[in-house]
Amino acid sequence: MARKPASPTASEPSVSAAPADPRRLVVAALFKLAAERSWDEIELGDIATEAGVSLAALRNLFPSKLAILGGLTRIVDEAVLAGASDDLAAEPARERMFDLVMRRLDALTPYKAGLRRVVRAVRRDPLTLAALNRASVNSWRYMLASAGIATEDALGPVRVQGAVLLMARVAETWLEDDEPELSRTMARLDRELKTASWVLSRAEDVHRLTAPLRGLARALCGARPRVRRRERGDADRNGEDYAPAI
Repeated sequence: MARKPASPTASEPSVSAAPADPRRLVVAALFKLAAERSWDEIELGDIATEAGVSLAALRNLFPSKLAILGGLTRIVDEAVLAGASDDLAAEPARERMFDLVMRRLDALTPYKAGLRRVVRAVRRDPLTLAALNRASVNSWRYMLASAGIATEDALGPVRVQGAVLLMARVAETWLEDDEPELSRTMARLDRELKTASWVLSRAEDVHRLTAPLRGLARALCGARPRVRRRERGDADRNGEDYAPAI
């Protein structure tokens, strides 16, 4: 059975306690500021000052605030992948996904206060949402691989995008769930996993049933039209570009 979250209590990321990695310092600084003010009020200079780096150094690390959000994704990816184990390898995919999502939420917990405000802001910007979705797709391709779930077969893109949507929906509840046991979050995750299992099973059925049609389409697309020699000769002799074979 998938484990429960180890320490769900949210707290602001501490810049002074962050690792020496300057990228982590900058990410921690952004989310510390985000917990205190709106996304649009946070300037690049504010982030540099909070992180204790120069603007030139910040520019070399991240080209924009959006890129710093991507930096958080990378930090969380590394934490989850580093903690991966084979303990649940024999469990159903649904149990492995449950554990994976909860471990990802554990890694996000120090940034929770800032994330609340950031998420509200980016929801109003379709271009930002599209960019974040691309980053999430790349992230979840590795997350699913760590859980032994296929991502490179014909339905791999469906699984990956489905995992992105599932995580987004569960995160909506998690951001407002301050209960120690995260009971509301886990209940939402359980419901979303049931829905995702049903949708994926239907997609697998459709993929299996349409296999003969896909095979026929490949055969038709791969077939080259063969013109009978006599018909080609007649046509060529009637045209201006006819040349006799040597």
